[in-house]
Amino acid sequence: MKPIKLLFVMPFIAACSTSGAGHVPVIDGQLGPNYANDLAQCQQLARSQPVVDGDSAGTAAAGAGVAAATTAILNNEGNNVRDAAVVGAVAGLAGSALQNSQRQEAIVNNCMRGRGYNVIG
Repeated sequence: MKPIKLLFVMPFIAACSTSGAGHVPVIDGQLGPNYANDLAQCQQLARSQPVVDGDSAGTAAAGAGVAAATTAILNNEGNNVRDAAVVGAVAGLAGSALQNSQRQEAIVNNCMRGRGYNVIG
């Protein structure tokens, strides 16, 4: 796989690493005087959960294996199999990072609800 293709994908993976914990929920109602502090503490709690974890490695490996096997069956050329494995691994890693980012967002929302805010999104 050419380095330029990987450079295209990396910003998307990097964006996933900050979106979940940096989430600012939509609150219905008045914001109390402790809102900024509460939000910062909830975001910090979400940051304590990794975006890329042990499951991410397994998902990346599975994606690489499926993509490489499919390519080997359909078009058995070494470069194509290698490229497909890299694309599959990146797709698996990105999917896992997105799922973990969504989990961080849910942590922020639930934490803010627990602090008495009416979180609607």
